[in-house]
Amino acid sequence: MAAETAEAPGAPFVAGQDAVLRVENLSKHFRQRKRFGRPSPVVRAVDDVSFDLARGETLGLVGESGCGKTTLSRMILRLIEPTSGKVFLDGEDVTRLEGRHLRTFRQKVQVVFQDPYASLDPRQKVGASVGEPLTNSGLSRERKLEIVHETLERMGLQRGQARLFPHQFSGGQRQRIGIARALSVTPQVLLLDEPVSALDVSIQAQVLKLLRDLREEYGLSYILISHDLSVVRHVSDRVMVMYLGRIVEIASKHDLYTAPRHPYTASLLSAAPVPDPDVERVRERIQLAGDPPNPVNPPPGCAFHQRCFHASALAEKLPDDEVEVLADGRRVPGACARLQPALAPGAAGTRWSACHFPLENEETAAITA
Repeated sequence: MAAETAEAPGAPFVAGQDAVLRVENLSKHFRQRKRFGRPSPVVRAVDDVSFDLARGETLGLVGESGCGKTTLSRMILRLIEPTSGKVFLDGEDVTRLEGRHLRTFRQKVQVVFQDPYASLDPRQKVGASVGEPLTNSGLSRERKLEIVHETLERMGLQRGQARLFPHQFSGGQRQRIGIARALSVTPQVLLLDEPVSALDVSIQAQVLKLLRDLREEYGLSYILISHDLSVVRHVSDRVMVMYLGRIVEIASKHDLYTAPRHPYTASLLSAAPVPDPDVERVRERIQLAGDPPNPVNPPPGCAFHQRCFHASALAEKLPDDEVEVLADGRRVPGACARLQPALAPGAAGTRWSACHFPLENEETAAITA
């Protein structure tokens, strides 16, 4: 039986009229094979996600593996079709685009993949790879070659390197080539899927600085998908946290990293190492109970309640008639076990969290110190 959902107060569109990209109630449900005549189970990979991206903004997207980050990005790119919901670019519904209109959209929204070597054809010279998005642009061969050379130079590479193959470059250079390929068609939005996770720390810094400079120079907007919370904090303006296919918190990076409102966000931050050894020794580490829920059969109510340290602590202060006892004997508030929380704004309206009992600032002081 589907979980009852709290009434939603509205979607977290904080960028307003300045939004270049808007996602409304986007969902993707995968139906698995039938087995032994049983009904086909459904995996809710992405479930009713809404957000916007402002012009010139970098929006970080974090969450554990399998939470739906990559599926969400593929729907935005129209690489897979959503089950429901819409994606708007400059007010145009891209989920309805076909033919040349869809090709035009894909020039405006480009992607930089995690593995810079796998994203380039090893049999194709770098110049051909960078110029490939320009194939249907109608430009002359000379103009295409000029754009390729100019873009490579902007990435800190030389024109003559366009004649080389991907295996003749270092990892950092290959990632720059991947960025050059995305920029060759002058997009408005870049989806960065773990763009520096395969690189050494020193090379990461170079690529991140390059991305920041390119954003300022070209007025780009980024969606940065990463497991590295330090990278997200360094680059992003706002951060969006996903858990089991749903957005559980959206806030500015300052608010989210200093005072998270959702217990899952707090648990992510507590797991991230801190470079100061004195702080690291006294930090509170949050140990989550159990394993992530099965997306085929998610729990009723809040998807996080079976692992939530905050819900267990609250239940100790509530009367028995307001508490649910889980299979492992832990106690949680009845609202958490029965009612799915809506993504709701905080007091200032600039941050959103999906929690019946959001954390207070003093509760997160030891975690974010």
